[in-house]
Amino acid sequence: MTDARPVECTVEYWFSFISLYSYIGSRAFQALVARRALRVVYKPMDLLAVFAQSGGLPVKERAIPRRAYRILEMKRWRELRGIPLVLHPKHYPADPSRGHRMLLAALRDGRDVGGFVHGALAAVWAEERNVEDADTLVALADAAGLDGRALLAASDDPTLHDQAKALTEEALDRKVFGAPFYFWQGEPFWGQDRLDMLEAAIASGRAPLPFGEV
Repeated sequence: MTDARPVECTVEYWFSFISLYSYIGSRAFQALVARRALRVVYKPMDLLAVFAQSGGLPVKERAIPRRAYRILEMKRWRELRGIPLVLHPKHYPADPSRGHRMLLAALRDGRDVGGFVHGALAAVWAEERNVEDADTLVALADAAGLDGRALLAASDDPTLHDQAKALTEEALDRKVFGAPFYFWQGEPFWGQDRLDMLEAAIASGRAPLPFGEV
């Protein structure tokens, strides 16, 4: 069925299953989607590849003061959002690529994937589960009302490998440099702490601001 909502009700959501801040903002984003009746275009990407091309660093390669401040911020957001959050999860960083392809397979089938996305994020950051593990991914998909075994089998489809690679390339082309990134009518909002700005822009009806000027 074609989604009849107008383009101004559409938000592109760039994320990775291993993204800390995608998890921290996941429930808040879902609430915004429901409140504003938004259509979400889910775009999983290879976050470490995006870091490598855009100047970001994996956590363990960052300077110690930055790493220390990150832990402080995690504690603050854990309290503010009222969410479980493990500061040093056992299976981070894991390779989320198979899970991303399972997600793309579900989208190809026209399925609602919001629960799967949140479940995978929570698996890493709240439950210390391994999103590289096939059985874990199947269980997460099943818990979200999807057919985990079918999606696991579909994840080997070469077209999904190509699609996942193309999404990461698109992210770089569009100057995405971290996660989560939200695009509304071409205007980007980086970070879950920009959700209020995103909602204000949607509610105002204003024209999107241009992006790319330096």
